[in-house]
Amino acid sequence: MKRIVPFVLALVLLLPSSVFAADLVVAQAANFMPAMKEIIPAFKAKTGLTVQATYTSTGKLYGQIINGAPFDVFLAADQRRPDALFAKGLCEKPFVYAKGQVVLWTKNKALCEMGWIKALQDPSISKIAIANTETAPYGTSAMNALKSAGLWDKMESELVYGQSIAQVFQFASTGAADVGLCAFSSVFTDEGKKGCYTVVDLAPPVIQAACLLKKSTHAETAAQFIEFLGSDEVKAIKKKYGYK
Repeated sequence: MKRIVPFVLALVLLLPSSVFAADLVVAQAANFMPAMKEIIPAFKAKTGLTVQATYTSTGKLYGQIINGAPFDVFLAADQRRPDALFAKGLCEKPFVYAKGQVVLWTKNKALCEMGWIKALQDPSISKIAIANTETAPYGTSAMNALKSAGLWDKMESELVYGQSIAQVFQFASTGAADVGLCAFSSVFTDEGKKGCYTVVDLAPPVIQAACLLKKSTHAETAAQFIEFLGSDEVKAIKKKYGYK
């Protein structure tokens, strides 16, 4: 029997036990969580197959995949990591499954009326939540917007970093930060509807790619799921959460 290296074993042990009972295991960028929580039940209703998703930043998922984590499909929040896996021969050819947008979200509706640039410079703001700019593509996009607006150097001391875009929204919605540079999808959740948002127009669109991993032990189910992602039913769900 092939010996499992300690690091890979550690990754396996960190995964929930439900992963091993699922018909498909998906590595999912955190921004897409609200949509995926509707897509997974819809897929089960159509096929009878169960899907377990692990949600965190794209960079962390990429690191787990190249170290042997037992995922079948990778749905990233960028194109760079799936392309890198393809170049390494670790996945089939990537495809774009969604296009996202960065927004400024806050519970203070007066800030949203100012527009995002003025809102960030308001004297009431002392903490701005942003995703990790190295591992989370939405964080990278937000950083580029701040740089384009000439605000990055001025506001760096006010930034509070979340390890994923989901954590950024958590910071903003719980008051740990005054505002969050969040994924548009978070606006459409129950908690998101309690606040307001303004589109960060200088943030580059986040092009999200996916791929079937070659080490998948559920390739047939993975192919069914990938086909389902292109269905009219899923397109409607994506549109509901602000994805193109």
